[in-house]
Amino acid sequence: MGFLMAERNGTRVEQRHFDVVVIGAGASGIGAAIRLRQEGITDFVVLEKADELGGTWRDNTYPGCACDVPSALYSYSFAPNPEWTRAFAKQPEIRAYLADTARRYGVTGHLRFGTEVRRAQWNGDRKRWELRTSGGELTARIVLAGAGPWHEPRVPDLPGLEGFPGEVFHSSRWNHDYDLAGKRVAVVGTGASAVQFVPEIQPKVSRLHLFQRTAQWVLPKPDHYVPKLERWLLRRFPATQRALRAAEYAGMEALGLGFRHPWILRRLQHVGLLNLRRSIRDPRLRAALTPDYTLGCKRLLLSNNYYPALAKSNVDVHPTAVRSIEGSRVLGADGSESEVDAIILGTGFRILDMPVAAKVFDSAGRSLEEHWQGSPQAYLGTTVSGFPNAFLLLGPGLGTGHSSAFMVMEAQLSYAISGVRRILRAGWSEVDVRPEAQQAYNDQLQRALAGTVYNAGGCSSYYLDANGRNSFSWPWSTGRMRRRLREFDPAAYAITAPGSAEPAPAEVSG
Repeated sequence: MGFLMAERNGTRVEQRHFDVVVIGAGASGIGAAIRLRQEGITDFVVLEKADELGGTWRDNTYPGCACDVPSALYSYSFAPNPEWTRAFAKQPEIRAYLADTARRYGVTGHLRFGTEVRRAQWNGDRKRWELRTSGGELTARIVLAGAGPWHEPRVPDLPGLEGFPGEVFHSSRWNHDYDLAGKRVAVVGTGASAVQFVPEIQPKVSRLHLFQRTAQWVLPKPDHYVPKLERWLLRRFPATQRALRAAEYAGMEALGLGFRHPWILRRLQHVGLLNLRRSIRDPRLRAALTPDYTLGCKRLLLSNNYYPALAKSNVDVHPTAVRSIEGSRVLGADGSESEVDAIILGTGFRILDMPVAAKVFDSAGRSLEEHWQGSPQAYLGTTVSGFPNAFLLLGPGLGTGHSSAFMVMEAQLSYAISGVRRILRAGWSEVDVRPEAQQAYNDQLQRALAGTVYNAGGCSSYYLDANGRNSFSWPWSTGRMRRRLREFDPAAYAITAPGSAEPAPAEVSG
């Protein structure tokens, strides 16, 4: 599909320059498009390499796929959904919600599917971004990168995996054409996806071998069907829905205190141990499933049927990493061997080495990946020095273990869209965060993280980057995040006005 069509002298031509280019049509990109239109900014395009919108909720279709925060929080605050049929919505409903919201807010005309961004580079002379895409080249004054961290699957480098004679797929690329019935299946990884799909496939397979490198804390999931009467009340009385969202937010923020004060979560661990003891009677299996670190150090998992599935007679839990694959045998690091017909990888995503970082370049031709050197950082998780007029959505240092990605996303959008508005209205040609502002913020961030459960909980998690630094987590409350990101702060930036060789004073306003 081509780009937007513009009217010039009575002739419709394909538009190749925009005020704003948004990369990705997942929840972040759709939210950005809606907020741009709400600000009266319409000269933008959203580029999506797939054929449909939805991001991670388009890609992840594995059995049992659902959100692990309450549905009322897992939605845009400006587009509440009274029609969730479960307290924790499943993938088809979330994806349908995103598509419906895009339609209702009139942004579908800005979406360009099947258009992959292959390279984006800032041109310091022309003061614009130059993008090379699968649909041709285009330019923009501003780029909003919404590719997100839960996008590209992480496939482990297991010796012999390529030579495995059976079926292999990652949970986010589920092969629905492959019939698991009666098959011997190895599942590698025990994170959030595996906790959801393992109970779904366990009754179908003849044998399930679960390879668990690290035991996970799994708490009961307070999920339930939402009756039609309750949905009618939420639809008929919007204040009721706002009250529900506020109550769930308050509950999640109360839990968030524990992430900043780990002793609280050590008390909550008793709930996890009770859940484990209630479901697993075998003392050896229970010991293998008992974590040796503080709850919350890794992503918090919720499930009512994961432990019961592991107790079934056709399941073998191997508390070990996978060493290699030899023919149709999966060899554990502990010396165990399992003959299988299929391998399912529940090994997560490239969270901190996001592929988009290798495609975005500064004016000198250095990629964002090269700048980061394995430790992503940004000012307020949103802007990176040396990459003017660019905003990252769901960027580094903004992840929370207790709240919704929509809360983070909307806080960031307030900041980014106010920045876009000021750039366009003031006519600023280049806005680049000052390196000292970025460094001071990240020093503060790392100091605050030191005492959190993410860093002090005694585990190794995807929150830690290749250099052992926590480049993922936000160490404060989401209320503080919203306040800190409420409005763009030009004083932190070097700002160049048109025709100016030197940065304009930060007081320049629009």
